[in-house]
Amino acid sequence: MELREVVFENLIGDLDYHPKRAILYLGLGVGALCVWLFAPSDGKFTVIPLLFGGGSATLLLKGIFLLRKTSAGLILPQKSLGLSPQESVQLSSPLVRSTFSSLPILTAQIIQDFGTGVILLGSVLHFCNNLKDSWESLPTLPIFLTGGALFLAGWLIRRATSSTSPHS
Repeated sequence: MELREVVFENLIGDLDYHPKRAILYLGLGVGALCVWLFAPSDGKFTVIPLLFGGGSATLLLKGIFLLRKTSAGLILPQKSLGLSPQESVQLSSPLVRSTFSSLPILTAQIIQDFGTGVILLGSVLHFCNNLKDSWESLPTLPIFLTGGALFLAGWLIRRATSSTSPHS
C-alpha cells in the first residue's frame, strides 16, 4: 500500500453516518476553537492558541461529515464518474448504524485528526511567512512539529489498540 493510500484510509476511512461521534467531534472542535477565539489579542498568534485553532478546523469539518448520511459514499471506490444501479440503491437505502468505537481507538482517531489540522495550519503559516516579510514571527516550525507529533502519537495509539482489539 502506498503512503497516500494509507493516509487517505486513515483520515476518511471512518466517515460513516454517525451522529453521536459527530456531536463529540463538533463539541471538541468548538471547544478548541474557543481557546483560539478567547485568547488575548496580542497572544492569538502564539503557539498554543494556533495549535487549538488549527486542530479545531479538522474536528469541525469531520464532525460535519459524520452528520451527513451521504458521507458513506466517500468510501466507495472510484470506478467511474457515474454510479452503478446497485451503488445508487445502496446509497438511497437506509444506512446501517455503525457501532461506537472503543474509547482508545476513538481517542487515538481524535488525536490524529487534531494533529492533521495542526500540520495543515503549519504548512499554511509557512506559506504566509514566505508571502509577507512582516509575518516572519509566526511560529511555523513548532506548530508543524507538534502537529506531526500528535499525528504520530494518534497513529501509534490506534495501531497498538487495533492489534489487541478482538473485533478489529
